[in-house]
Amino acid sequence: MGSVSDLKVMENAAIFLDEMNIAFEINALSAHRSPRQVVEYAEGLEARAVKVVIAGAGGAAHLPGIIAAVTPLPVIGVPIKSSNSIDGWDSILSILQMPSGIPVATVALDGARNAAILAVQILALSDEETMRRFRAFKTGLARKVTEANEELRKFRQK
Repeated sequence: MGSVSDLKVMENAAIFLDEMNIAFEINALSAHRSPRQVVEYAEGLEARAVKVVIAGAGGAAHLPGIIAAVTPLPVIGVPIKSSNSIDGWDSILSILQMPSGIPVATVALDGARNAAILAVQILALSDEETMRRFRAFKTGLARKVTEANEELRKFRQK
């Protein structure tokens, strides 16, 4: 994440990854305040056996793009509505509008949980146990909809 102030959003990714039993690391790295650190971090990802990166940032959200420029790993960007943000649009567009050859998968504003879900889907492609846990998660989502509809049937319909 671009700053520790982003933790309130990014913790939603951490919670889901914990639920899915996926190991992760979490760091605050600033594309603007410490660009050399960001490049060193991104260059070392493969050596640490990282498979997918979730990078959240607010304002002029360049962190996901810099990481994507330096590593061949998939990068999922989380635009964050920060205190200096223009309703989050600056973050969204900074992450979404990447140049050809440097893609960043982009989720909704403050969508860290969906970023983690996408990361797990990517990891599940090469890990049967992760796929089993992810299928159970998806089944649970469907079950919640079914249960909600059963509750709605209790209302008298006119």
